Amino acid sequence: MHYVLVSIYKRMITNTTLKTMLQHRSIRKFTTEDIDEQTLDMILKAACNGSTMGNMQLYSIIVTKDKEKMKAMAPFHFNQPIATNAPVILTFVADLHRFNKYCEYRDAATESYSNLQSYHWAVIDAIIAAQNACVAAESLGLGICWIGTITYNADKFVEALQLPKHTVPVACIAVGYPDENPELTDKLPLEALVHYETYNDYNKESIDWLYAEKENHENTKQLLEENNLPNLARIFTERRYTKADNEHFAKVLENVVTNQGFLFNLNQ
Repeated sequence: MHYVLVSIYKRMITNTTLKTMLQHRSIRKFTTEDIDEQTLDMILKAACNGSTMGNMQLYSIIVTKDKEKMKAMAPFHFNQPIATNAPVILTFVADLHRFNKYCEYRDAATESYSNLQSYHWAVIDAIIAAQNACVAAESLGLGICWIGTITYNADKFVEALQLPKHTVPVACIAVGYPDENPELTDKLPLEALVHYETYNDYNKESIDWLYAEKENHENTKQLLEENNLPNLARIFTERRYTKADNEHFAKVLENVVTNQGFLFNLNQ
């Protein structure tokens, strides 16, 4: 049985799509080479060819190539170098605005498209498009990096990108030709993430086993030393994503979603 599984796995990794996905790594340093128009169009075409809710395609993609525009938005990305050193930044926007206009111009009512359900549709559509763009770019020899700060300062990006009502920025990736070749990031085993038929809850024993490799990784040991903390969990909760920061940026995002015309209230 083991031989059969190994044989199947070897055949699978010769598949170029799977190989691209299994070799994913975040690239934060890019060469100065531009992405030609044909290559960029292919990435965008792939992004726009993914699954969507009801084939409504409730998203838009903002392409930023102008360096001055990148510099203007860099503070909203906390001045990460990647916000300006990539030749292209792609911002993915949950977008009910276009579909609402389509409906209005066809005398179709749109009152039901400002709630949590429709917002959730648009977020999922945008995330699928973003991931498609990532896989497409990497398959063409480019590198990508997810820029999570797009939702931290969503209000600033709404203004900078001139986003209309019923749109919210939800994802952002930097794209360019790699100028580095970092190691693959350590990942949890499949057993930590995949459930069959029903959700299988975790106990201390299973958590210890599932996180053992990650906790003993050399990168983790270095982080523990640098942060003077006893375990990786506390690096997440006390350094990277603190309660104060999370509550602040959650409020920013909540205000943006409301101000952009989505009228649901999660506190009710």
